[in-house]
Amino acid sequence: MTNTPAHWDDRVDLAASFRWAVKLNLHEAVSNHFSLAVNPSGSRFLINPNARHFARITASSLIEIDAEDPTTLQRPDAPDPTAWGLHGSIHRALPHARCLMHVHSIHATVLASLADSRLPAIDQNSAMFHGRHVVDDAYGGMAFEEEGRRCAALLADPRLTTLILGNHGVLVVDQSVAETFNRLVFFERAAETYIRALQTGRPLRVLPDAIAEKTAREWEDYPGYAEAHLREIKALLDIEGSDWRS
Repeated sequence: MTNTPAHWDDRVDLAASFRWAVKLNLHEAVSNHFSLAVNPSGSRFLINPNARHFARITASSLIEIDAEDPTTLQRPDAPDPTAWGLHGSIHRALPHARCLMHVHSIHATVLASLADSRLPAIDQNSAMFHGRHVVDDAYGGMAFEEEGRRCAALLADPRLTTLILGNHGVLVVDQSVAETFNRLVFFERAAETYIRALQTGRPLRVLPDAIAEKTAREWEDYPGYAEAHLREIKALLDIEGSDWRS
């Protein structure tokens, strides 16, 4: 490819995750953002362009910005201010959180709207998040920089991968696009299972802490699962003849 933008493989992975998020109905209008750090400190990262629907994201359309550059919002291709506030703050503060995915998906947001937004380990999928999620119960409005800094502080422990944003949605972090998107998909599915279980009005079968922790570790050690998931997503997008790789 002539004049291929930098970090092409990363761009391809991220573009695939945007397109599949649409198929799973995780997106919302032209809101929400996925980002991926491309340098060791996490300060430089790829993110979706402002006001572009997830269904139109391509590998080359992703913009690269610097969390340490205070003039970023003055750029002609400036990102959404809330994306800069939330993603910029987290990338700036937490190099271990290389990939960030934030959505207002239906079931995650229902969970975030409950007085108790914790996700109990009631099945194998929800056990993935046992001891690995934190609830932000101090929503202060749109995710501009002050909110972003506060959210970054909540994720300071590298063991935490999922931030349930009370009254808002969910944010998942991990080391790669594959791992982060896999967790995002499983969180939405786990939240749906929990919400549907609550709707029955019957008592929940909550896993003992020891079993939930064992299962969470088994998920983390499952060889190649997230990578295989993303690989199959890309294969399916290619079969469709989508322009996502362009």
